[in-house]
Amino acid sequence: MPEVTIHIGGRSFEVSCQEGEESYLHSAAKMLDDESQVLSDQIGRMPEARMLLMAGLMLADKTAAVEDRIKEVEGQLAEREAELSQLRNAPAPDPERVEVAVIPPSVTDTLAELAARAEALAADVEERGATS
Repeated sequence: MPEVTIHIGGRSFEVSCQEGEESYLHSAAKMLDDESQVLSDQIGRMPEARMLLMAGLMLADKTAAVEDRIKEVEGQLAEREAELSQLRNAPAPDPERVEVAVIPPSVTDTLAELAARAEALAADVEERGATS
């Protein structure tokens, strides 16, 4: 079992780990060291046990927040997957069925008014052309 020296809060610790897990241990120690540095900057020197406890609690808090966010995103993903499944399982549109768009009456009235004006203008132009 490999022995690894890690550095946390300006202190060195000898720890053992499984073969091949050294890089993970160094990565975890770096995270703990970063948190201990924040504590040291805010509070100053403190006993080793308290520093490690506080740094560990800070990391646990961050981890809990990430886990909450993961659950939230997983919930959103499940909703989207259900929606996608529902759309995939929806019956295909009937090619014989023709969809007709519904045009609001106000649009029809406006188009009729524009057509009447255009006809009146055309009649006026024809009349002026005939008298020239």
